[in-house]
Amino acid sequence: MKFTDLVRTRRMTRAFLSQPIGDEMLRSLIDLAMRSPSAGKTQGTHYVVLTGDDVAEFWNDTLPLDKRATFRWKQLLDAPVIILPFVDPLAYVARYAEPDKQATGLGEGVHAWPTPYWTVDGSFAVMSLLLAVHDAGLGALFFAVFNGEQQLRTRLGVPEHMQLLGAIAIGHAVQNDETGRSATRSRMSIDDAIHQSRW
Repeated sequence: MKFTDLVRTRRMTRAFLSQPIGDEMLRSLIDLAMRSPSAGKTQGTHYVVLTGDDVAEFWNDTLPLDKRATFRWKQLLDAPVIILPFVDPLAYVARYAEPDKQATGLGEGVHAWPTPYWTVDGSFAVMSLLLAVHDAGLGALFFAVFNGEQQLRTRLGVPEHMQLLGAIAIGHAVQNDETGRSATRSRMSIDDAIHQSRW
């Protein structure tokens, strides 16, 4: 698929078939995500990959049974894979304390960073992963973990300093997947988005 077509046709999938995705496919997708930009080549993004019973446990942590009856996207729970992207702020501090980056002052601590590049780099990786999934003919949904994050982190043994960006459901999309409410909003015009020379 041409890159322009890939970008223009990518969308968030909210209904999945339960058909599993092979480990080699998952590794290939994450390999592509790992090729996204990384400040100082810190490579501080990590991926917790959940399949099989681990997916059910993810939903038990984050979407309690009493909320599922009214949950709009019931076939989201059929996604065979959930990937949790975590970023490591301390890896960036350590990298920028190294001799070739020391002059920046960013190695002094998380507080020294005017922009949290770990979040930026992790977001690059997530977008690369979403595009890779679409290119592979699969569907994906990035969503926030609104409930049960601490329970989830504890169960998975995630270090406290790691920042969870959200969750990515991956699988074969249901063909008649209902679009989200926001899909009907008009797209901003390019003239409204571009501010030439000044605001």
